[in-house]
Amino acid sequence: MEKFFDYFDGRYRESILKRSPVEDGPVITISRQTGCDARQVAATLVNELNHKYGTTKWKWVDKDIIYAIAKELNTDTQRVENFYNGFELSNLSEMIMAFSGGFVTDLRVKKAIRDVVLSMCKEGFLILVGRGGAALAHDIVDALHIRLVAPFYWRVDNVMKKKNMNIEAAETYVVDTDEKRFNLIRSFLDKKTMNIDHLFDATLNRSSFAIQDIADMIISLYEKKVVKQIAERKKINLII
Repeated sequence: MEKFFDYFDGRYRESILKRSPVEDGPVITISRQTGCDARQVAATLVNELNHKYGTTKWKWVDKDIIYAIAKELNTDTQRVENFYNGFELSNLSEMIMAFSGGFVTDLRVKKAIRDVVLSMCKEGFLILVGRGGAALAHDIVDALHIRLVAPFYWRVDNVMKKKNMNIEAAETYVVDTDEKRFNLIRSFLDKKTMNIDHLFDATLNRSSFAIQDIADMIISLYEKKVVKQIAERKKINLII
């Protein structure tokens, strides 16, 4: 958690956001349908990447960002969580609540999320789970964007086991959470679209592979895309 607070020093974050695109990354974003074990995949990826490349640079984040953003905005975590969950306020509600003092608008929450998440992605060596990462980091060259999917009732069964829910509750949870995550990604796109498939470099079916297998495939894709293009740039620079 301590590292996160570097991104809340205004001058530090501004310097990251103003960096040349060629200096950005590397970053891996993982978007997922509900119940696809993305956090476990991310944790496995961090261990594998750090071990393979002999480093401790790689880290993964997801909900920790909420607590840090709430601290910066001097609001409670529920206010940020509500934005992530799609509970945006009407203009009238914002005007009424603003008179009570200390109210944080949706626009301020959205900007804080964008600036913090993007600065973390630009600094690199990050695996970002959700948080609209595929949309926010789509301009970063050295990035790999992964989507995890699985059949609906495979995911419902996984949620039932992990959250101790009955099937009706799990079905509702999966449908509602899928919708919130889809809307969050769309909210950070300049051009709204109902089809977000183009944001991802690869889509993997979680039900077909174990967590370790998914992590291994992502590393292979990362090397074929990101590591390869970094190496090619270095060759060009040497020639020049």
